[in-house]
Amino acid sequence: MGVFVLCLIAFLVILIRQWLQKWLNPKCKGRLPRGSMGLPIIGETIPFFSPHSFYGIPPFISKRMTKYGSVFKTSLVGNLVVVSGDSELNQYIFKEEGKSVYCSYTESALKIMGEQSLLAYHGVFHKYLKNLTLSMIGPESLKEVLLHEMDAVTRKYLHSCSSYASFDVKEESANMVFEYFAKKLFGYEEAKASKKLRESYKAFLDGLISFPLNIPGTAFHACLKGRENAIKVINNVINERKSSQKLCHDFLDFLLEEAKSKDTILNEAIIVDLVFLLLFASYETTSEAITLVMKFLSDHPSVVVELTKEHEEILKNRKNEELGITWTEYKSMTFTHMVINETLRLGNIVPGIFRGVTKDIEMKGTTIPAGSTVMVCPSAVHLNPAKYNDPLAFDPWRWEGQELHAGSKNFVAFGGGSRLCAGAHFAKVQVAVFLHYLVTKYREIIRKPGLVFPDGLHVQISAKYK
Repeated sequence: MGVFVLCLIAFLVILIRQWLQKWLNPKCKGRLPRGSMGLPIIGETIPFFSPHSFYGIPPFISKRMTKYGSVFKTSLVGNLVVVSGDSELNQYIFKEEGKSVYCSYTESALKIMGEQSLLAYHGVFHKYLKNLTLSMIGPESLKEVLLHEMDAVTRKYLHSCSSYASFDVKEESANMVFEYFAKKLFGYEEAKASKKLRESYKAFLDGLISFPLNIPGTAFHACLKGRENAIKVINNVINERKSSQKLCHDFLDFLLEEAKSKDTILNEAIIVDLVFLLLFASYETTSEAITLVMKFLSDHPSVVVELTKEHEEILKNRKNEELGITWTEYKSMTFTHMVINETLRLGNIVPGIFRGVTKDIEMKGTTIPAGSTVMVCPSAVHLNPAKYNDPLAFDPWRWEGQELHAGSKNFVAFGGGSRLCAGAHFAKVQVAVFLHYLVTKYREIIRKPGLVFPDGLHVQISAKYK
């Protein structure tokens, strides 16, 4: 009996050792990038999700880049992931969309964002859904409809905020975009609703980037509950719309009508996830950009002076100063776009862009094997001193003479390739409109002492002319 037990233990030890060898050395026909696979199963997931300060490349990335180079391997949530801070490799990855790579997110990420969302589809289906989205928030819609609405709502909110002793930029700008975009998207008005959608989104946001452990009390569980409650509200609106057959002339009307088309792939589940993700992406990322630009402006008075000069020149050339911003005026805001690009470069709102690999990719002497995932890390490119002089400095003038309205291999704030962010123009227009009224109508930008991002960015503004 004792011999049998010893043999069994020896057999198990050999199996575990072989499994560990396979874990630590994933199959690859060529040479994998250097790196560490971390602990069995969970890999390096825990340190990857660890919070970090605003400035600089996340420590998880920067430490490994220092040790292994700009491209390294790791393991996240049980998956082999190659992290890239190399601008040439990133550009190649974006160009290979639909060939050797595809948009890839973990099962837990799709649970959060929606298994029928824009993120889950590829090829023709993705192109179709993206075109639907662009009909709502693309350049044509912005030029003809949304710019005027942004203008009116932004004026109203800034006027209201100027009466406060101080206000949290993130919270107020999120409320501003949420209010008008939710109504435009699917006729939802928070003030009139019995179930509050905004609170559900707040719960969703709190656990969006967290360890995927779905147990009551965890941030991930709260995130899923927030999504569940938000989906209920959206479903209720859709059911009411279908039963009443009342036209509200919003995006939901357009989607429901499109779903009736004979050859469409659109169904109610896709519509729900599309509305959910569009609303979240529009108000959350845009309010983050506004908060960041306010933070940088409060620290750099010379930028405020230059911005004010540009926008006062626009007012001088306008027949009536009280008329709203025109599309021609928006396109003329050169320094404003330099400020926005510099904010996005330093802010790195999107921490990582994930692509699944379907064919081995060989570059610079290493191989990224089929079946693995590549994570493009924007901050590693945007804060690279070889690409940007003094990369941690806020310097809008560094964009002089450069293309301001498109990405490049060294500027991937909105991704790249065929999956370039559909909301890029929406976010930039909203930030530009906000800045126009901020510097032309209000006197000062004062950040309250001692208050930093964990507690919100609290500022005070006052009207220039009363």
